[in-house]
Amino acid sequence: MESWIPGLLLGVALSAGSGFRIFIPLLISNLAARMGWVSLSDDFAWMTSDSATILLVVATIAETGAYYIPFIDNLLDTLALPASVLAGTLLTSQFLEIHDPVIQWGLALVAGGGVAGTVQAGTSLLRLGSSKFTAGTGNGIVSTVENILSSLVSLLAVWLPVIMGILTLLFAFWILKKLFRKRPQRMV
Repeated sequence: MESWIPGLLLGVALSAGSGFRIFIPLLISNLAARMGWVSLSDDFAWMTSDSATILLVVATIAETGAYYIPFIDNLLDTLALPASVLAGTLLTSQFLEIHDPVIQWGLALVAGGGVAGTVQAGTSLLRLGSSKFTAGTGNGIVSTVENILSSLVSLLAVWLPVIMGILTLLFAFWILKKLFRKRPQRMV
């Protein structure tokens, strides 16, 4: 196995978590790197700084809390799609030991950013449906599930990166297949 593939799979699995919440996987990767559980590429040593940790803790608390405010959560979802793609790209790139930055960032954008964006698109549609059918009152349940899934996926990604990376890619392809499948047209 190529030396960069485990890093790619770890980044992709963490990117799936950023599709649910942007800052939880970034915080978990920060803490995991600080504890020596994962190693970052040389250009990302700043991700383990005290400043980065404090910033990520504050951002995680603010993001998590904001998703419990009805209709603010829907507004956040419009901002979260591009932000999750950026977070997924960053999460994947920080674990890739590839010396060509074009390949490193390109692969991170396609794999990590693509997975994060796909998961975020799915959760946005779920929240929109919840808002429509419950007038926003069911969104707290959706937010709790998303927080749990983001944390669980991110922790499992750190502990089982190869397995979680493969499962994440399979899940992303399944979501894409569901989103873009041809539906039979109804005769009116």
